Amino acid sequence: MHEENKAAANGCGKIRSGTQNEAALLALMEKTGYSMVQENGQRKFGGPPPGWEGPPPPRGCEVFVGKIPRDMYEDELVPVFERAGKIYEFRLMMEFSGENRGYAFVMYTTKEEAQLAIKILNNYEIRPGKFIGVCVSLDNCRLFIGAIPKEKKKEEILNEMKKVTEGVVDVIVYPNATDKTKNRGFAFVEYESHRAAAMARRRLIPGTFQLWGHTIQVDWADPEKEVDEETMQKVKVLYVRNLMISTTEETIKAEFNKFKPGIVERVKKLRDYAFVHFFHRDDAVAAMSVMNGKCIDGASIEVTLAKPVNKESTWKQHFNGQISPSSENLLGFPNKEDGHQKSLGKPVSLPVHLNGQHSPVPTEVERCTYPFFPGIKLTPISVYSLKSSHFSSAAMHLDYFCNKNNWAPPEYYLYSTTTQDGKILLVYKVLIPGIADASQSIFMPDKLCTTVEGAKELAAQFTLLHL
Repeated sequence: MHEENKAAANGCGKIRSGTQNEAALLALMEKTGYSMVQENGQRKFGGPPPGWEGPPPPRGCEVFVGKIPRDMYEDELVPVFERAGKIYEFRLMMEFSGENRGYAFVMYTTKEEAQLAIKILNNYEIRPGKFIGVCVSLDNCRLFIGAIPKEKKKEEILNEMKKVTEGVVDVIVYPNATDKTKNRGFAFVEYESHRAAAMARRRLIPGTFQLWGHTIQVDWADPEKEVDEETMQKVKVLYVRNLMISTTEETIKAEFNKFKPGIVERVKKLRDYAFVHFFHRDDAVAAMSVMNGKCIDGASIEVTLAKPVNKESTWKQHFNGQISPSSENLLGFPNKEDGHQKSLGKPVSLPVHLNGQHSPVPTEVERCTYPFFPGIKLTPISVYSLKSSHFSSAAMHLDYFCNKNNWAPPEYYLYSTTTQDGKILLVYKVLIPGIADASQSIFMPDKLCTTVEGAKELAAQFTLLHL
């Protein structure tokens, strides 16, 4: 083991002098008792730590660390991350040259330690002018499989996926929004580990793989947002899915009030899912237990606690191109074509979709241009056939959202006022014709703008946040 540790310590001697680097890393291992091994482009410190007994820590104990200076190594990094708690394993991604690749994964022994690391070390100045980013690591074990024949049942899909891939644990299939005897044309396949899911994706991804004579679509499923226990203890909103398209908000409210009259504050339904708001959390939790699996208008519903999100900060992040890998919004964009929804049991989220297990840097809306060479073939396309990530403005997102809900386009009405110094200020009122309740179909922000474009964006953003 000592020779293995020494070889690992030598792994980045091309950047610092071999003697300095080896001495620093060996001193760290001697002080902590942890081993160090370099393999497959990464250097593992610990995993498990000395004296560890039992299985590895559960999911949610690992954090992703980005923007690490390329000439910084474990002897500097480990002491920093030990401030949050006991490290189970520290994995630093390495270049062949001996530099690190700018990111690492730190697994703690508990979820609380991982959350503390995010809290105290995200944007931490690790060297003068050098700030690291720390966020939850998305250990994705789930694949999205699209273009599945809609008549196939869960058992058939599960058996077929077990035949063609290894490590399948479960298959999640949802009924069609309009015909509950059919699936939605897609499924989520849960694997025993991220590695098993990655191997399955590698086998299926070329685009030529077929199931039942259909070429399937394969991608990483959007990870579900992790919300801390303290926040979830305050939630008094239920997320209800698998509703009939024809089921009304009034029907949902009446069904949940049957459990205990007067407990529901309001209901917001979009397509085949809804959010049921309660006056008190205890009633929400009790209603979830009673109503989950019940039938409403012939459909067996699924009921869970809704995961909260700071909508305002999410929108600020979105327009700054700074959506994090775990961002999620209760505001959904349900697809007309069910086969394109890659979020598990939640409305498709507003933020840009990030594939894969981890993303070292947040995705930005691409605004660069490309040369248009003579002879390039152009194909007519509807703006509504694109994904929401192709739009950077709130006005386009609102138009897209209305279309996907089969509503008429939003109508904008411009108003103005003049300040004492003669400046004209503008505000738009937005009408959404597709909302049945007229009292809830008109939206107007509480701020004025100096430009028409600014007023329209603000009005669209305000409408999206309040739908």
